[in-house]
This record gives sequence, structure tokens and C-alpha cells, in this order.
Amino acid sequence: MKKIAIISIFFSILFSVQAQEEKKWTLQECVEYALENNISIKQSELDLEASKLNKTDAIGNLIPTLNGSASYSTNTGASINPTTNQFENETFSSFTTGISSSLTLFDGLQNIRQLQRAKLSRLATQYQLEQMESDIALAVANSYLQVLLNKANLDAIKSQNLVTQDQLQRTQDLVDAGTLPQGDLLEIKATNANEQQQIVKAQNDVKISLISLAQLLLIKDYQSFQIVDEGYEIISTEIVELTPQTLIDSAEASRPEVKIAEKNVELAQKDVQIARGGYYPRLSAFFNYNTRFANNDFLDRNFNEQLWQNDGLSYGIRLDIPIFNGLSTRTNVQRNKINLERTEYQLEQAKLDLESNVYQAYVDAKGAAKAYDASLKALESQELAFEYATERYDVGLTNAFDYSQSKQRYDNAKINVNQTKYDYIFKLKVLELYFGIDPEEIKL
Repeated sequence: MKKIAIISIFFSILFSVQAQEEKKWTLQECVEYALENNISIKQSELDLEASKLNKTDAIGNLIPTLNGSASYSTNTGASINPTTNQFENETFSSFTTGISSSLTLFDGLQNIRQLQRAKLSRLATQYQLEQMESDIALAVANSYLQVLLNKANLDAIKSQNLVTQDQLQRTQDLVDAGTLPQGDLLEIKATNANEQQQIVKAQNDVKISLISLAQLLLIKDYQSFQIVDEGYEIISTEIVELTPQTLIDSAEASRPEVKIAEKNVELAQKDVQIARGGYYPRLSAFFNYNTRFANNDFLDRNFNEQLWQNDGLSYGIRLDIPIFNGLSTRTNVQRNKINLERTEYQLEQAKLDLESNVYQAYVDAKGAAKAYDASLKALESQELAFEYATERYDVGLTNAFDYSQSKQRYDNAKINVNQTKYDYIFKLKVLELYFGIDPEEIKL
């Protein structure tokens, strides 16, 4: 039974490792993983937790305080007996204890506005977290598409090298038969060698881009990290059919950049109100209870009796009226007014920046679509030209150099299609985020 258990554990570990090695990540899985594990996002989440504590502090300022105290001392020489309030020139021990409570009744509404400010600050922190999530999602999408581009380029180069190798064998046969000169064979061999170098470089590009993506996701086992590299086509382009103003309106309603700026204005307004509260009187209520014991009380009462007989209460209200405080309140109000004006300008600038960014993203997406369509047409033309050049080369109507040049243009056209395709996809993702797509829903 022990051997069977060991074998079972061994195969379980083996299958687990195999499954991990064979796992291929989709873009949506990468984005979700990044949002859960990114260090910057975790720090922003801690900021959000800290903002909750600020709210708790503000609530605490609105409720009464309650504190207890106790002290025990031994006195020698002439000391005041706390139970008789008389000087006694002998050694005695004393014990005092009590509780105190206070409550702010009016403070120019500063405490209430501090609570309101804490709520606004929490919302602003939440929007900052959302903006960071959007930025991380976009960075992951860009890195992911770079891997796809490098893999597509590698496949294109490998595919064309197969054509070159086939042509190399055919040229060798024609040279051996005396139909073509030796120079044509050398030209094809040079083309093949150059393509082999390009394959090695393309393979390195794929590895480097995969490592970069894995590091962005904080995945340590990047050696076995792989992504899904099939089925990524431009499926929907409906978003680029919307008007720029529609996209801008949606962005202003959903994007965190403007919301953060709006909350900063509201926070600045609260700061001005809080600062103005310093002009008003402060009214507070207090309550105190205390009692005491001394071990040489002339009445020789016991500990409990003394505590009961020597206790006392005090309670009342206190009014503090600010008259002159070195102009600190006035200066503080003016400083917060300046900050309010600054945040209002920042809000205006945030709206202008967002409008500019959305419009630029829209123009970029439109331009990327045209570039992609143009690259497809160019590829179709270069493919026909290459087929024609191949036919002419096979019957000896063109030399190897012209054939190689035609093939190189065809290869470049395929690579250009890949580049324009994934550039277009990325720009569509940018528009989707501006349109209000949740970062966790970003996918291909």
C-alpha cells in the first residue's frame, strides 16, 4: 500500500507539472492575473484601506471620549493627604482613581466636514485604483500583442524559408544540369542563409517578449510561460464606427481621470470649509468622576469606605472664543482657497486632456484600419508578383537576384500585414477602455 501511495503521489505531481507547462494564457487571463497580483495595484488597495481608517477617525471625533486613570503613591515628610487635604508629616500611602469624558458640541462644523471629506477621499482613492487597473490592463494588452506579433513574424519567416529551401533544391538541380549558372545557386544560398539568421532573431524576439510579459505579470516561471497564439483576428470594429463625440461623452462619464479631478475639487472645497470653521467659537461638555484613599485616615475607614466617602463629580460646559491667533486661521483659509482654484484648473485640464486623448485614439484607430487594409492589398499584389517571378525564374527568364528581390518584397509585405494587424487591434483596445469597457473584460 505504501508503494502504491508513493506511485500515486509521483504521478499526481508529474501530471500537475505537465498541466502547468502546457497551460497557455489568454489575454483576459493575463489581465485578470495582473490585476490580482500587480504590486502597484496592491499598494493602491492599501491606500483604499487607509482611507477607510480616515473615515473611522472622523466618526470618532463626533462621539464622546471616555478615559480612566489610577495612581498609587507613598509619601514621606510633609505631604498633602488626598483624603483630608491637610499636610501630614509622616509616611503614608495614597490611591486615587477616576474617569473623565468630553464631547464637542460645536466646532464650526469642522468635525462633520472632516467626515464628509473622508468619504470624498475614499472615492478619490477608489478612482485612482480604477485608473491604475486600466493602465495595467493596457500595458498587458500591449505586451501580449507584441508576443503575438513576434510569433506571427516567426511563422511568416519560417514559411517563406521553406519556399527558399525548395527553390534551392530546384536551382541546384538546374545548375547541375547546366540550365542555370552557378551564380544563381550562390544567390539562393545567400538568401537561405539570411533567412536562417532572421529565424534565429525572430525566435529570440519571441522569447524576450514572452519573458517581458511574464515579468509584467510577476510570473517567476517564465521559462514555461506560453500564451494562446491562435484565433486572434479582428472580429468587431463597431467601436470605430461611433462618432468621436460619442466616445468623448462616454469617456467623461466613465473614465477615472475626470472623476479623480472632480473629487479633488470637492476635497479642496471641504478644506476651505474646514479652515473657515476656525473662525467660530468652540463649545464642549465635560464630565469627571474621581475618588481617593489614604492608609492613615484619622477616621480609620477601610479601603472601600474611603473610596465611597471620598468620591466626587464635576461636569459642565466650556466655551472657547478665538480672538487673535497670529492670523493663522485667515492664512489657512487663503491657502486652501488657492488650492481650490488650482484643482478647478486641474479639472478643466483633465477634461481637455481626456478629450484630446480620446480623439487621438480615435484618429489612430482609423489610421491603423486604413494601414491594415493597405497592407492586405499590398500583400496580395506582392504575392502575385512573386508567383510571376517564380514562374519566370523556373523557365530561366529572370535571374536569381531578381527572384530574391521579389521574394524579399513578398516577405516584407507579410511582416507588414502582421504589424499593422496587431497595431490595429491594440488601438481598438485603447478605444474600448476609453469607451468604458471594464479592464477585466479586455480580451481578443
